[in-house]
Amino acid sequence: MTDHRPSSDSRTAILGRLRASSETGPLPSLDTAVLERRQWPAAERVVRLRKGMEAVHTEFLEATTNTWPAVVRAFCDREGLKNLLFGPTSEAGAALARSWAPGGTQLMPYDRPVEAFKQELFTGVDAGFTGTVGGVAETGGLLLMPGPAEPRLLSLVPPVHIAMLRASTIQDSFWSAVKALGWGRSLPANALLISGPSKTADIEQTLAYGVHGPKRLIVVLVNDLT
Repeated sequence: MTDHRPSSDSRTAILGRLRASSETGPLPSLDTAVLERRQWPAAERVVRLRKGMEAVHTEFLEATTNTWPAVVRAFCDREGLKNLLFGPTSEAGAALARSWAPGGTQLMPYDRPVEAFKQELFTGVDAGFTGTVGGVAETGGLLLMPGPAEPRLLSLVPPVHIAMLRASTIQDSFWSAVKALGWGRSLPANALLISGPSKTADIEQTLAYGVHGPKRLIVVLVNDLT
């Protein structure tokens, strides 16, 4: 069998050429004009995001900065959800807990390692609640940054995912969101871009929802535009 790997001298020559090319000067700056050509007023960004997400079966609830916890509660009671998993130390989760009255749907804090309640998480949770860090108008989607306060499984395992989105955080495009969130300087350890409920299709193209994640995605759209 012939060994096609480069020899030691060849590797040295290749690396030398690469080093020489990198020393000729800084790389040219990226022309971002094509990435930034789609820009809309804030109100239109909301319309575009909603249209894109509703096209893939995302559901929306309208709220204000003062009413969104009550809107979440009303939805849970109306749907007969027995519990709602949430992150008690997240900003949105703490605000939700402060307004939650006893009775009806019970808040379930995600405050344990997954190993401590795996069975309950996968079989006993009706819905999960998260905040968001933004949205993308161009393609329609939510941006989440899971972490200790709101673990990744919070939005991926329960059959219903309720997400609170502030209209003011919706960006024109994914490129705009990357800039606004500072991801060009430092990438997050984890990030999710969610456009709708989980869906998949078999070889006959029969579409099924909830096979690999939530069957329903409910966006609580908070109108905080001035």
